[in-house]
Amino acid sequence: MKLQVIKKSKLFLIISLVVILIGLVMIPIRGLNVGIDFSGGTLLQIELNERIEVSEIREITDSFDPSASIVHAGLNQTQVIIKTTLDMESPERYEVFSQFKERYQLTEEAFLHQQKFEPSIGQEIQNRALISVLIAAIGILIYITLRFEWQFGLSAVAALLHDVLIGIAVYSILRIPINSSFIAAMLTIVGYSINDTIVVFDRIRENMKSMHKVPFEEIIDTSISQTIVRSINTSMTTLFAITALYVFGVEAIREFALPLIVGILAGTYSSIFIASPIWYRLKIRKSRINYYNPNKASK
Repeated sequence: MKLQVIKKSKLFLIISLVVILIGLVMIPIRGLNVGIDFSGGTLLQIELNERIEVSEIREITDSFDPSASIVHAGLNQTQVIIKTTLDMESPERYEVFSQFKERYQLTEEAFLHQQKFEPSIGQEIQNRALISVLIAAIGILIYITLRFEWQFGLSAVAALLHDVLIGIAVYSILRIPINSSFIAAMLTIVGYSINDTIVVFDRIRENMKSMHKVPFEEIIDTSISQTIVRSINTSMTTLFAITALYVFGVEAIREFALPLIVGILAGTYSSIFIASPIWYRLKIRKSRINYYNPNKASK
């Protein structure tokens, strides 16, 4: 069965634009729910001498910050690291520890570490994350332009930008905290998603050599139909593994797995329904400028 991606490409683009616009509109209205990595805040590390469930620890942390991040640490997972965006001074930090001390009969030595993060540190992390994404996008653009052509390069970068914006939009709509794990996951998706896109582009290039005098849209639809099973199977196997990590992993793993799940879904969608239609429009535009018949595929 041959898919008709180009014929319905406007619908696919509209779906993505709606999700992205809703998320971006929510940002100035409600603001992004940024974690301590970006906003600054306070970190507390306590030795509990036994592994305590996060739900039980939240009975204490909810009294001062219901959105506090809690992860286990230590060889036997007996330590707990609490991150809050609240700017807590030393007396306030010790008051929190006192609740743990009283409940679990701890000594003063159990208060292993406390640290205050200034907002300037969060700003530095944001700047470095933005630079990392830009460098990755430029590198991918150069590589694909050299291997294919500049229209393929621009289309691939546009698809990657789509994936990142979808991730931000979903986190904005659902009010999920954005932290360094989100940035790491997005950079991972940038590398993962481009793989599927290159597979589709490579098939388009190969089909253009053999399908002479065939409209571009037919070449694209044929190429996607030939690669879609491979793309879906690859994404699904990866998705199963990451979903298992999210369901059975500790909270620190879940913070990394969740944006990966969102990114893989967005990346698979963009590789099939976004990248190729963008290339098609760039190719048609170039052909019109050069007075070249867009219904004839170049050799």
